[in-house]
Amino acid sequence: MKAETEAEPDTPTDALERVAEVIRSHNVEAIVVDTGDEARKVVLGLIPEGTEVHSGKSKTLEDVGLYRELMESGRYDAIRPKLYGMDRATQAREMRKLAAAPDVMLGRVAAVTEDGALVAASATGSQLGAYASGGGRLILVVGSQKLVPDFDAALRRIREVVYPYENAQVRARLGVDTILEKVLILFGEWSAGRTTVVLVREPVGV
Repeated sequence: MKAETEAEPDTPTDALERVAEVIRSHNVEAIVVDTGDEARKVVLGLIPEGTEVHSGKSKTLEDVGLYRELMESGRYDAIRPKLYGMDRATQAREMRKLAAAPDVMLGRVAAVTEDGALVAASATGSQLGAYASGGGRLILVVGSQKLVPDFDAALRRIREVVYPYENAQVRARLGVDTILEKVLILFGEWSAGRTTVVLVREPVGV
């Protein structure tokens, strides 16, 4: 029989609820849902049709059905399709500025630590400026499998889980290897209401 003072181990649900509370204490809204379908409905409820919205390519957003809904449905002012139609050789400045400051930036992170730090990694960093401050509003969708104890574990997850997946995608598409160049840690927000994190109990994304 266990001693009365011995704590029961956390279930994944307990851990996710606890990290949500920590995130909220950092001036960031945190919403916990059970499924990717619920996550999609929550996010769409936060973004009125016609809103200017941008995101990087993301398996998380694809898994929950948000990428197609926001970038391809035509019901939102999506920046990504505009970028596809521009010429990088002659319009690089316009493309950079357009992607840097969308009204709503949608994305994911590679890991979230138990003390509420959201850790994003990128080869080019093209989305990280909008995450940090450029986007008027930031909405992140995060699967429960990305919860890690600390920053060292977050970096290990990036190297051992996220990078191999991303590298395979880049090799299939471009025939070259990707490279990890930039890591952004979001500890919290100065202004309440800018960032919302939707934590999903079922695994979504990589």
